[in-house]
Amino acid sequence: MDPERDNIEACEEEWLAIPPELGVWKDSGTLSERQVRLWTLVLDARGVPFRTERSATGWQLLVPVGYLNAARDELRLFEKENRNWPPPLPPARTLTENTLATMSVLILLATFHNLTLLDISLPGHHPINWIALGNAHAAKILAGQWWRPITALTLHSNWQHLLGNLAIGGVFIIILCRELGSGLAWSMLLGAGILGNLANACLQLPDHSSIGASTLVFGAVGILAALNMVHYRHHLQKRRLLPVAAAMALLALLGTEGEHTDLGAHLFGFVFGIGLGLVTEYLAGKYGRPGRRINALLALAGAVVVIAAWWGALGHFAL
Repeated sequence: MDPERDNIEACEEEWLAIPPELGVWKDSGTLSERQVRLWTLVLDARGVPFRTERSATGWQLLVPVGYLNAARDELRLFEKENRNWPPPLPPARTLTENTLATMSVLILLATFHNLTLLDISLPGHHPINWIALGNAHAAKILAGQWWRPITALTLHSNWQHLLGNLAIGGVFIIILCRELGSGLAWSMLLGAGILGNLANACLQLPDHSSIGASTLVFGAVGILAALNMVHYRHHLQKRRLLPVAAAMALLALLGTEGEHTDLGAHLFGFVFGIGLGLVTEYLAGKYGRPGRRINALLALAGAVVVIAAWWGALGHFAL
């Protein structure tokens, strides 16, 4: 079929406007610009000659009389296959009002940093070197010092390091806690941070060490990315680049700062955050979000994990 030849021959025929309602013939009617744009793409793909005309009330799509039935059949098929697409946006999540509780945890992290600056001694021992005791030292983690991937998340080399994590990461953590509830959110954040530090220890040189909550912060970005990927899976064109852009911005700001921070741990935190977020959103879609009681138990469990890790570290120091 030669489209140019068809168009030349069509110019000699009578042209009729395709009605807005394909199944009902109307002598007149106009189309929206969007509808005309879509329908012309369909007709052009099927080799049907057409032309468009614009009036004060809207658009008209015209085809030669000999192509009218074929054009309407093609457009009916297109409309049938694309009915209700794209689907409407899913309902917005009900957010939990727990910003104050989340801020309290972040303030507690800052308070602990102050504690590590004090000359605290255990009976019969020198003052505690908190960073040496709790950093994510690769060889010591692989040797069985299980607390280090956890305790490293609570340590910072200086105030600039701490404030960077609190100011930037706090935004993502507050959003995540509001979406999931404090207990579930902090459990996932700890999970992403711990797994990120463990994976990093397995791949780094034996003398490699790192500290900082930024592994956990990147976990928050990964979790939020996964939640949005699943929740808005039919509308990713507008949303899929936002988490990636956020992660790149965090890499630029936090990825290379300080001798105790580590780009590899950040990336692993992000990757494990995505994995945990995908699993959580799938389970939440199937069983629903956890209630207040389960969130409270998860929050308690997270606190116990951190306290137990430092208890193990201090017990090792006292030996």
